[in-house]
Amino acid sequence: MAARTAIVIPARYASSRFPGKPLMPIRDRTGTARPLIQWSYEAGHAVQNADSVFVTTDDLRIAEAVTAFGGATLMTPADCANGTERVSACLGALPAADLLVNLQGDALLTPPAFVEALIAYMHAHPQVQVATIAVRCSPDTFRHLADDAVQGRVGGTTVVLNMAGEALYFSKRILPYLPAGRLPDAEMPVLLHLGLYAYRRAALESYAATGATMLEQIEGLEQLRFLVSGVPVQVLTMEETGYPIVEVNNPSDIAIVEGILSGRDKP
Repeated sequence: MAARTAIVIPARYASSRFPGKPLMPIRDRTGTARPLIQWSYEAGHAVQNADSVFVTTDDLRIAEAVTAFGGATLMTPADCANGTERVSACLGALPAADLLVNLQGDALLTPPAFVEALIAYMHAHPQVQVATIAVRCSPDTFRHLADDAVQGRVGGTTVVLNMAGEALYFSKRILPYLPAGRLPDAEMPVLLHLGLYAYRRAALESYAATGATMLEQIEGLEQLRFLVSGVPVQVLTMEETGYPIVEVNNPSDIAIVEGILSGRDKP
């Protein structure tokens, strides 16, 4: 498989919060439903500077659904602990890929321009081993996160940065702490981390060899393994593109995402 930059979309069926999530139907503004994984695959194919797009899974139901809509799959072991391990497991099948992009299977609203910016950044900064994307929360997005927190749901992941734009920490709690009634602004931004990563091959090989760390297990955030291991994670901060970039983390998110899709210019 000849590819220098490969987009790999990890998808698993046995989600503890939302079993079968990749196959859940999502309706566009015309009312036409497509499975969530197809939406994410199409988002990957809209990226201009990638050489190939694959869904990686250990579940035949997902693989068959991807094949049905004309997508390409890579089967990976069932014991992969997270999406980064699943992308790492694809290295042998993608020997020509020197840059691998992890596009989350539940992040169908990820703008292709964000992926393109991430790939361009990695090409321009060959010393960077891992990079990801965060967006400044608008008041509406912040309210969505805060409402999920009040209801005991995980609505998203936030990140705080050092002066070099590298991640200090990622959390499923809202960071930094904002006083009651305070909304994020330019002086006190809240950065919503998107499940979108670009890795060098060496970073993925090291990640797989390191094994799970305590913080990633407690938070349930795979990227913390890089920080614990001393591998800097560069964060590109982007602005929202006219609509909230909501991931499908919970069943209640489907109606929210469909509402966003109904307001977009095209299906």
